[in-house]
Amino acid sequence: MTLLDFARGPGLQGAWLVMVGGTAWRIAGILLLRQRLHLAAPRIGFAGRVRGGLATVFTRFVPRRTFWPRIAVSVGLSSTFHLGLAVIVLGGAPHIQVIHQFFWLTWPSLPKGLVFIVSGLTLASMIALLFRRIYHPVLRLLSTTDDYLSWLLVFLPVLTGILLSGETIASYRTLLTLHILSVELMMVWLPFGKLLHVKLAFYSRAAMGMNFARKGAAT
Repeated sequence: MTLLDFARGPGLQGAWLVMVGGTAWRIAGILLLRQRLHLAAPRIGFAGRVRGGLATVFTRFVPRRTFWPRIAVSVGLSSTFHLGLAVIVLGGAPHIQVIHQFFWLTWPSLPKGLVFIVSGLTLASMIALLFRRIYHPVLRLLSTTDDYLSWLLVFLPVLTGILLSGETIASYRTLLTLHILSVELMMVWLPFGKLLHVKLAFYSRAAMGMNFARKGAAT
C-alpha cells in the first residue's frame, strides 16, 4: 500500500471517524452542561424565541456600524478568508466529486481559473491575518498555541491545493498525497480546537438570540 492509497483509504476513513465522533462528543458535553435557572418569566413565547434565535444567526454576520472604524481591516480579511474557503470547497470540481461520493449530492463546479484566483486570495488573507495576530499587541497577548496550530492546519490544505492545481514543485501524485493528508490532519484536529467554531458558531448565535428574546431584548 502506497502513502496515497493510505490517504485515500484508511487515513480518510479514520479522519472522518475522529471528526464525527469528536464533534459529537464535544456537542454532547455542551448540551449536558447544567443550565442556569431562569427565575423571571419569559417575555415572549417559545415560537418568538426561536425566531429571535434564527434572526441572530444572520444579523451577527455583520458587526454593528459603531465598531467598523476599528475592525474594518480585520473583518475584511476574515470575510475574504471564510468566503474563499467556501468557494474552494463548494466550487472546486474535485471537492464536489468527493462530496458526491460521501453524500450523493452534486452541483455544477466553478471554472478552475476562478477557483485558483480565489485560492490565492484566501492564502494571502490568511498570511495577513497571521501577521496581524503576531504584531497586534492585544491579539498577540490573547493568542494561544491552539490559534497558531489551527491556522497552520487550515493553511496547509489551501497551499497544497494551489500547488496541486498548478502541478508545480513535485509530481501530481506527490502533491495529491500531501493535499489529502493535510486535509485529514485538519479533520482530526477540528473537534478538539478552535476550528470547531465552524460547527458551533450557528448554535451559539442561536442560543444567544433565544436568550435575548426571552428577556425581551433586541437581537
